[in-house]
Amino acid sequence: MNHIILAINPGSTSTKIAVYHNAKPVFLKSIIHDPAELSKFKRMSDQYEFRKSIILKELKDSHIVTEMIEAVVGRGGLVRPIESGVYNINDQLRRDLFEGVMGEHASNLGGLIAHDIARDLPNCRAFIADPVVVDELQDVARISGHPLFQRFSIFHALNHKATARAYARLMNRKYEDLNLVIAHLGGGISVAAHRKGKVIDVNQALDGEGPFSPERSGSLPSGALAKLCFEGTLPLEEIKKMITGAGGYVAYMGTNSAYEVELLAQDGDDKARLIQDAMSYQIGKEIAGMCAVLHGEVDAIILTGGISHNPMVVEYIKKMVSYIAPVVIYPGEDEMHALAMNGLMVLKGEIKPKEYDESTRVNVQLPCWDSRDQEKDEMMK
Repeated sequence: MNHIILAINPGSTSTKIAVYHNAKPVFLKSIIHDPAELSKFKRMSDQYEFRKSIILKELKDSHIVTEMIEAVVGRGGLVRPIESGVYNINDQLRRDLFEGVMGEHASNLGGLIAHDIARDLPNCRAFIADPVVVDELQDVARISGHPLFQRFSIFHALNHKATARAYARLMNRKYEDLNLVIAHLGGGISVAAHRKGKVIDVNQALDGEGPFSPERSGSLPSGALAKLCFEGTLPLEEIKKMITGAGGYVAYMGTNSAYEVELLAQDGDDKARLIQDAMSYQIGKEIAGMCAVLHGEVDAIILTGGISHNPMVVEYIKKMVSYIAPVVIYPGEDEMHALAMNGLMVLKGEIKPKEYDESTRVNVQLPCWDSRDQEKDEMMK
């Protein structure tokens, strides 16, 4: 049976859309928005009507018969911590996306736009899939070291889960039967222990911990960070920016381009090579730690994301961890394909969509941040 799926992935200054005929993409488009136009909107959620109208115009101009679309899958945003899976977009989900209960982010628009488009089409359903706040942590992983702080889960859930399932299919196994350590290497880096289909531990990849990355500082010496905060030399906003957005490669090399640093390292730039090696070293340490979480029972270590195209980084990590388990590379990521395939699995009856309610929410202490702070961060790179 043929199924038509529309995938929607909003970013800070762009909106990616794709139409799939079963597993085959038939239309792909990245719509670039004028920052001056977006600046007219006070809140991120206020943009959704504006972006929806542009999407519908692009589909019409490209002669896409929207009445044939059976599912619209939007990128899941910063909702309350929930189980992994595909979710029907119900009233509670829409409200939390609009209000930005865990922060304002462009991905919050995905579910809002998907709902409105599907509502106006015959026999069409709206979903989100594996948002960044998927939380499957085991209880012991939540303990931080002080009761004022709790570890929580924000990571590249969509790509982690899609990559894990792709590897399982390749092995003729079920994801739920495997133990995997997966490292997403992009603008942010998340390393997770997948045990039998659940991410039982992962570094908080947004503004918290783990390896430094092209844009994030990762785990920093806590004493020195506390001292910096109270010295008064930098305002709070600058310190937040130092941690997320202006850390990592940006701080050391003046660029957030991993490719630029790779080229410098290849050309013999000693500083570039040292910083790239240091990032690779920290990734290797994090991977080994997640292997310990799985008691060493690891079927595969998987590297994915844009930086996994870099052979120097890949080889460095392999030398550190390949003695534990086979290292498999899935370079880059394809969020549009992952969104569409989640929708296709629902339409084919392979999985059932979940409801966003008390039964699927994870009861954890929410992080203490100003929800407006997250609007500027392009989390899922």
